[in-house]
Amino acid sequence: QVQLVESGGGLVQAGGSLRLSCAASGSIFSINAMAWYRQAPGKQRELVAHITSGGYTNHADFVKGRFTISRDNAKNTVYLQMNSLKPEDTAVYYCNANGRMIIGPDFNSWGQGTQVTVSS
Repeated sequence: QVQLVESGGGLVQAGGSLRLSCAASGSIFSINAMAWYRQAPGKQRELVAHITSGGYTNHADFVKGRFTISRDNAKNTVYLQMNSLKPEDTAVYYCNANGRMIIGPDFNSWGQGTQVTVSS
């Protein structure tokens, strides 16, 4: 079993910055892709950014130039640096990772979510 634990959410004023972290733990053999999603009240969960094991990244258009995803493979951790935050960025942010376990099936795990609130 693989667990993802997020941290770094909170309340910030518009124009401010936050850095989210997500650490994976458990019987991990390798992690392929890691990603951040978000879900605002009354809306569907949407992809924010994605990073492969080789470091290739993809950011949603609505965060390009403001958010940056990165990862530390040695720590099984993914980060999301969020700058120039807007009130519409308010949402619960979820971490996702998929890969192979030491013993058992491939995994596709989600974190519990961390709240980001941007005030105007």
